[in-house]
Amino acid sequence: MVYAAPILTALFLAVTFLTSGYEKVMDWKGNIAWLKEHFAQTVLKNRVSVALLHVLILELISGILCLAGSIQLYTNHEKVFALYGGIFSCITLIMLLFGQRLAKDYDGARTIVIYFVPAVLLVYWLS
Repeated sequence: MVYAAPILTALFLAVTFLTSGYEKVMDWKGNIAWLKEHFAQTVLKNRVSVALLHVLILELISGILCLAGSIQLYTNHEKVFALYGGIFSCITLIMLLFGQRLAKDYDGARTIVIYFVPAVLLVYWLS
């Protein structure tokens, strides 16, 4: 299979972002409550709902593009959706990293790097 690594990576990112988006939608109030406390000492303290909505939208775009991209790579070897899925994934993860660094949650920031590596690899492979 020509695109095995990019297909698997795109599927990994699709699962990551679509499940994260689903969890945000299903427990919106719980996420808001936790994040208000998490960002209480930052410039985001009064913008948590808007920031979470932006992250949710980017996660859904990333996940849908990665899912569509993995299907597109498998069926006709086109890489447009997967490439844009990787790019949106990187942007989403950079936003999440920025938030974790603002909150001085360095363990959370390190965790994001684990997801950033496959996202960058996807972009590299398909560029």
